[in-house]
Amino acid sequence: MKRIALSLILVLSAILLPFSAQAQRPSGREREAWMKEMQQFKNDFITKKLALTDEQKAKFIPLYNSMDEEIRKTQAETEKLYRNTSKKDSKVTDLEYEKAAEALYELKGRENDIEMKYFKEFKQILTPKQLFQLKDAERDFTRQLMKQHRTQRKTK
Repeated sequence: MKRIALSLILVLSAILLPFSAQAQRPSGREREAWMKEMQQFKNDFITKKLALTDEQKAKFIPLYNSMDEEIRKTQAETEKLYRNTSKKDSKVTDLEYEKAAEALYELKGRENDIEMKYFKEFKQILTPKQLFQLKDAERDFTRQLMKQHRTQRKTK
């Protein structure tokens, strides 16, 4: 999930944020607006793929967004530790390297714990078939973004 989310963020950045030698980093508000737009796009995509009813959508989407946010926070914490350890370079102790490595290896497990916590709640909203299709819908969303990215790169 981390790789998918990280790939998604990278791909979406490349797709939606024009990049040039003179381009500046987007402000916090611009990034936040972009993230909301992407989340809405993903929500619409998953709603359509799973054929959610209006009632299911009203219950599922806020819960799904909470899960995504919790996973993103976990990933951001781990990424921050990684960057901080990398910046220190020669001043890093073996214990710091070990702790940073441990955090990197534990990330998937932490993401899984979050997903399983929400899975139990998703079971109350989605049909078994929709639960099964959810992972495929997430992968299809990422594939579609990658395809759009490749198409845009070819036209440049």
